[in-house]
Amino acid sequence: MPPARGVRSRGVTNENDENGPTTRLTRAKAAALSGADAGATKKPLQTKKAASNISTAGTHRKRAALGDVSNVTKTENGETKDVKKPTAKASASTKATTQTSGVQKITRTNSSRTALGSKDQNAKKPAPETKRPGSGVKRSSSQKSIVAETLQEEEPPRKRVDLQKAAPVKSSTSTSQKQEQESVAEPEDEEGHDYVMNLDEEDLDDPLMAAEYVVEIFDYLRQLELETMPNPDYIEHQPDLEWKMRGILVDWLIEVHTNFRLLPETLFLAVNIIDRFLSAEVVALDRLQLVGVTAMFIASKYEEVLSPHVVNFSRVADDTFSEKEILDAERHVLATLEYNMSYPNPMNFLRRISKADNYDIETRTLGKYLMEISLLDHRFMCYAQSHVAAAAMYLARVILGRGPWDATLAHYAGYTEEDILPVVTLMVDYLHRPVCHEAFFRKYSSKKFLKASILIRHWAKKYHHLYIDSRVASHSHKDNDL
Repeated sequence: MPPARGVRSRGVTNENDENGPTTRLTRAKAAALSGADAGATKKPLQTKKAASNISTAGTHRKRAALGDVSNVTKTENGETKDVKKPTAKASASTKATTQTSGVQKITRTNSSRTALGSKDQNAKKPAPETKRPGSGVKRSSSQKSIVAETLQEEEPPRKRVDLQKAAPVKSSTSTSQKQEQESVAEPEDEEGHDYVMNLDEEDLDDPLMAAEYVVEIFDYLRQLELETMPNPDYIEHQPDLEWKMRGILVDWLIEVHTNFRLLPETLFLAVNIIDRFLSAEVVALDRLQLVGVTAMFIASKYEEVLSPHVVNFSRVADDTFSEKEILDAERHVLATLEYNMSYPNPMNFLRRISKADNYDIETRTLGKYLMEISLLDHRFMCYAQSHVAAAAMYLARVILGRGPWDATLAHYAGYTEEDILPVVTLMVDYLHRPVCHEAFFRKYSSKKFLKASILIRHWAKKYHHLYIDSRVASHSHKDNDL
């Protein structure tokens, strides 16, 4: 029988690569028994086959005949494609099953026939009986135990039927749920955009998101940001300083921050420390850079996992200040601020609003650029950090055309569109003017930040007249010249 010999010769070639594909198991056995032309390397392989087949050549033909039963059913049913699939392990498992329980396989398939026959009563009786023995041979080659084979023969047909029946039910239920949600949301949206999505429900299973306490946390941060706001007019009691000098210092700190590759929270905290310290102490002009370096050093200790050493900050300032001077200034600044570093960072509010924006990376990148404008321009000092973050996200969505400021965004930002527009006006006023902070512009003109500074300034040149008047622009120029 050619099909049986082909299967057995393939099993031998997979297990032993030394034998040729044309040799048969019977010839190899005869060569092993006679001892003719047997090398030292072939003896252990032949003894294994001889141990598995101790009987004579006649008995081996009987086993081949038993193995040919499945092959005959395969050829009769037209399922010859599965003859090519069995590997060496699969062929070994089929040999073991045919030698020990070759007749019991038929009884297993018969048990599955009865189970399937109860479902398909109107089907033809002789056809499934001839096809199912072939399916039993397929499952026997899957490298599983006999118990697993019986379970697979009985259960999968039922599961497939259940899945086929359940699939349209699931789709119908999902469509019905969507229709119910739309029916509930539509009248509320038509009335006045009052529908607010609860975005914290999906984070209830994530302990890192703290969804149970997130509302109370941000309420506390909004109360705390009022306590950490500096005096927006502290330049009046600084005889040696001007707002322009503060902008130059912050622009230099942005360059230092970029070179050290620090977190954005470090930069915002450093500028807040500078403003709070200058609101309480009078500083000479030659000590203004020392205050900036010390503030960045304190902020990196507070925010960074691994903060730069004092020597690095001393070298950044061209060794103008020694390590001892920086450490002494650090103690003085912390004592003046009463060691109060609980500053609600605007990056936290930006991420909160970005959640309502579906974490769009383009919008958030532009929002970071717009939010850092508040560090350079002193006019933003009278606004809370959450207010600045909301205005940055609003203007970023307007520039990218992401749609209106809906109720969900207003809820998670905490500010309506009317509340945001004054801060947006200041941002557009800063953007349409010539570049006066080069380090800040260079930072966001790279591909890492999607060239946000170039994109937003092109937009501001075209549409700044929609947000600011000539009077506002003239007043802003006068304030910046002071």
